[in-house]
Amino acid sequence: MDPVRNPFAPGAGSPPPELAGRDEIIEGASIAIQRILLGRHEQSQILLGLRGTGKTVLLNRIENLALENHYLTAFIEAPEDKVLAELLYPKVFHVLRKLSLVDGAKAKTHEAMRALRSFASVFKITVGDVSLSVDPESGIADSGILEYDLSDLFVRVGEAAAAAGKGWALLLDEVQYLSSKDLSALIVALHRASQKQLPVIFFGAGLPQIAGLTGDAKSYAERLFKFPPVGALGRKAASEAIEQPIIGEGESINQDALEMIVERTRGYPYFLQEWGYQAWLVAEAAPITMHDVEDASARALKRLDEGFFRVRYDRLTPKEKEYVIAMAQLGNSPYRSSDVAEALGESIQTLGTRRAKIIRKGMIYSPGHGDIDFTVPMFGDFLNRQNAS
Repeated sequence: MDPVRNPFAPGAGSPPPELAGRDEIIEGASIAIQRILLGRHEQSQILLGLRGTGKTVLLNRIENLALENHYLTAFIEAPEDKVLAELLYPKVFHVLRKLSLVDGAKAKTHEAMRALRSFASVFKITVGDVSLSVDPESGIADSGILEYDLSDLFVRVGEAAAAAGKGWALLLDEVQYLSSKDLSALIVALHRASQKQLPVIFFGAGLPQIAGLTGDAKSYAERLFKFPPVGALGRKAASEAIEQPIIGEGESINQDALEMIVERTRGYPYFLQEWGYQAWLVAEAAPITMHDVEDASARALKRLDEGFFRVRYDRLTPKEKEYVIAMAQLGNSPYRSSDVAEALGESIQTLGTRRAKIIRKGMIYSPGHGDIDFTVPMFGDFLNRQNAS
């Protein structure tokens, strides 16, 4: 079939042609956005899920919802090597620049700019050509204690947004890469803005361990956030994610072929896009058949092995690779840390540091006490294929 019309989009954060099975999450975000703008209490949200489940796609959709509802937005992807203050500064600056154009918000925006200047000075932040021509305000966001100063800053930004009749939505992807200090400060700042009923809302996305990390950072985090799970799609939604884009292009797929794709991908959104993309390319004409899907599966796995899986595997040291290979060879997940230790002939205590480093890299997580699992679906299958070759 015509490759130009291929509707599938396998890519990091690329919006799928059919965002199936996520209506409840989107509706919840929409309600929260509208309530906050009306001055009603509502919890911020952190989407939790494994790699390839579409968390970033949902964050982008939520950002669009916020923009449609008169919010200014700041979207950040947290890397492993930067502090939160440095990530926030240019984003907050651009939000305040936009608010400064609103007549009724000029005074409050000026105050927020002064707070941002104090914040940048005390944390020694310089970002490219982003510079402030205002004087810092003594006693505001200048203590050098991140929890206090970030709270001051969020309150001032929230007040400026309120004066403009708008809201401010902060969206942060890869929350698990924030340090415990930064995560704690973010929670405190959001809590303070909520207490003052300011139009500030936060949407984050991260790996499943984030719920526990936020609770460790601040005991009240469970009351401040909702944690919508973003997992594999059910059979009906997974089928719709494949079938509807194909029908939308005036083509068709056999039911048995559709079921094969759902089974091979286990309903994970990224894999659905990859299998759909390859099946479209393989098929000479509609309908797409089981034979097409069989050929597409080999191509999809090859692409995943060379890209999606490989780039993550290559981030590990030789000893870390040894650890995850031992996990995969144990069979079905989740895995017991004690079983991995036994397979490697070492003690759990000796392997603790190695395990922690792999968790920090976002490759594995602990779904329960003593258990570990991969953050990337089907990663164990990849490791076993590599080990067999």
